[in-house]
Amino acid sequence: MITTAPTQKMVAAATARLGRSLSVTQTKRLTAYLDQLVKWNRKMNLVGKADWQSVLKTLVVDSLFLADFLAGLTLPKKPLTLDLGAGAGLPGIPLRMFWQPGEYRLVELREKRVLFMRSVLGKLQLPGTEVFHGRAEDILDAKSDIGGTEGQQANVILSRAFMPWKKMLTLVRPMLAPDGVLIILSNDPPPETDDLPTGWRSGKSADYPVAGTTRYFWSLSPA
Repeated sequence: MITTAPTQKMVAAATARLGRSLSVTQTKRLTAYLDQLVKWNRKMNLVGKADWQSVLKTLVVDSLFLADFLAGLTLPKKPLTLDLGAGAGLPGIPLRMFWQPGEYRLVELREKRVLFMRSVLGKLQLPGTEVFHGRAEDILDAKSDIGGTEGQQANVILSRAFMPWKKMLTLVRPMLAPDGVLIILSNDPPPETDDLPTGWRSGKSADYPVAGTTRYFWSLSPA
């Protein structure tokens, strides 16, 4: 495992090999995030045994493609996005380096991961981004430090391995605006129309390569 701390030059080169050219600010923020993630990971196992290059190639890469996917959706100018089960801030924290409209709330129940994300966000100063410590179903009753109002429904809800997607539909429906979109990050292609529960319809989807495999984004909206 590579233990060398990332530098901005190294991160820029590694990201370029993934086909992306970052701004100076993006490179600086991504380097700081990777550095902190690897350091904290040695103490609390945030992402398993992984060096920063592996994290970039197998986890942060999702955020790069997700930024493009979100930019291609029809959303309000200032959407409210909820990231359920945010964990170590993946995909959310890198995503906010590349896609910054509206307000973004990282929702996480586990205290140590909340502490990590808040520490990192304090260093990165990402706009309109905060951590909610608690259960996903309590988010609508929570006050925000970055604006918005209590009870405000989300325009976008993101989930990667938060819970099985069919089970999650019942949970997120009250949180989602009538014209909102639920985006699933998955190793599986989107479900067939006949497999969708009543009251939901499929939207845009995309696939992308990661370390020799294929991953998917797919979206669902209230019918």
